[in-house]
Amino acid sequence: MTPVIGIVGWKNSGKTTLTVRLVEEFTKRGIRVSTVKHAHHNFSVDEGTADSARHRAAGAGEVAVVSPDRWAIIGELRGQPEPDFNDVLSRLSPCDLVLVEGYKSHPIPKIEARRSDAVDNASIAARDMMVLAVAADHPIESIHRPAFDLDDIAGIADFLERIVGPFGRKGNAIDPLPLQPPLPAN
Repeated sequence: MTPVIGIVGWKNSGKTTLTVRLVEEFTKRGIRVSTVKHAHHNFSVDEGTADSARHRAAGAGEVAVVSPDRWAIIGELRGQPEPDFNDVLSRLSPCDLVLVEGYKSHPIPKIEARRSDAVDNASIAARDMMVLAVAADHPIESIHRPAFDLDDIAGIADFLERIVGPFGRKGNAIDPLPLQPPLPAN
């Protein structure tokens, strides 16, 4: 089963930067990483005049765009509910690790990102036992979880490999890890 780890935090907490830097670190280590990004707003992956956008505007439920460099499937919900988290995971190709940015309340193991200039500084770890550790750009109060500097990417990656890994079991099915409480802080 492929490990699924969430990167959570409030707006401007550093979630995207932490996710990108962890992808880079794990990729350097030879680990195949896929990501899932949850958005709370409408977004577009193609421009309004692109052929794929025209296909969607014409009513296609899904549009696959394929080139020699990349491919993507764009799905239109057309008023239907957002897909279930596990359905999204089931569409990913086999990999060694899935990093999920967002899905703050989903019951998966998580790293909480915190920046002093975030929109909200309320601790997610204080009320979510699935938060394994906190990565912050400032000293944080006692949280009974391991704490890392937000820039300690190698340390965070080592921590995740120690408690969730080893990664690199290529070709496994992707399912969230079983629920378990975080390790106590050292």
